[in-house]
Amino acid sequence: MQNSKTLKRLLAISAMATIFSTVGVHAQTPASTVQNASSVKISSGDEKALKDMAQADINEVAAAKIAQSKAQSSEVKAFAQQMAEDHSNALMKVQITARQKGVALPTEPDAMHMALAAKLEKQSGAEFDKMYMENAGTKDHKMVLSILKSDAKKINDPDVKALADAHTPVVETHLKSAQQMSMQTDMPASK
Repeated sequence: MQNSKTLKRLLAISAMATIFSTVGVHAQTPASTVQNASSVKISSGDEKALKDMAQADINEVAAAKIAQSKAQSSEVKAFAQQMAEDHSNALMKVQITARQKGVALPTEPDAMHMALAAKLEKQSGAEFDKMYMENAGTKDHKMVLSILKSDAKKINDPDVKALADAHTPVVETHLKSAQQMSMQTDMPASK
């Protein structure tokens, strides 16, 4: 029964990853426009949205890599694997668009997530799983979803808008999965 639920959840996440991957293709700018992109400055709202998406993806990939090696639960390891794949793919698309728009992106986790990584490294077993799912699983995805929705109101560039539109349902799916896992494994979901 538990394996069936896990399989269904992983299939749903994989389906969303596939959708996310194909949507990103539409966000790419034709080569003729790319040559002129460096002379066109995007709005500060568009730049902030690109940087926020990149930072969220970098943070998730970093935490997921730790969880892939330290998680005790096979479900948590599978969740971390999906986070690493989805957020790595998303980051690559953000980087392509940012390069086209002349925007410099962050390259490492922010200070808050570096501190979280240090705390995660000190944990093991069920305590690690709980901390990872509470922070990288639930809290981070809630925060990213809120930032995406806020940034979306200020996006003018159609390529940046397409990226934000592609990120949102994936983040929502990740959040739902994390919340369901927390409830099923007695890992209280953060509010």
